[in-house]
Amino acid sequence: MLLTRSALEKKAYDLVLMEVRELTSVADYFIICSGRSDRQVQSIAQGIEEGLRSVGIRPHSVEGAGRGQWVLMDFSDVIVHIFYQPVREFYDLEGLWGDAPRPELPEPYATLVQKFRIRGEQES
Repeated sequence: MLLTRSALEKKAYDLVLMEVRELTSVADYFIICSGRSDRQVQSIAQGIEEGLRSVGIRPHSVEGAGRGQWVLMDFSDVIVHIFYQPVREFYDLEGLWGDAPRPELPEPYATLVQKFRIRGEQES
């Protein structure tokens, strides 16, 4: 939940948690979220990195932070994808991993996810 909290503290939009452990060996979970600008995408990534560093956790790798269009943060069991919104729509990871279960987030995170929405209710 620390990853989710850190992203939401930077007002990450349209945050989705996907359980992919049965679909790939790459990770157990994907967290996908958006920023409204490249600077916000970079700020979300920085907030996540700082939030986890405070408890001694560092990502194995971070890619794309310089451009701010799509930042991928690999925390081994969890991979975080932070997109600039139009880039997220283009790559449509939710559609690609559509068979992945989407676990419910506990409160207050579930309420914050609903508060920070850009996209319409496209998912079922």
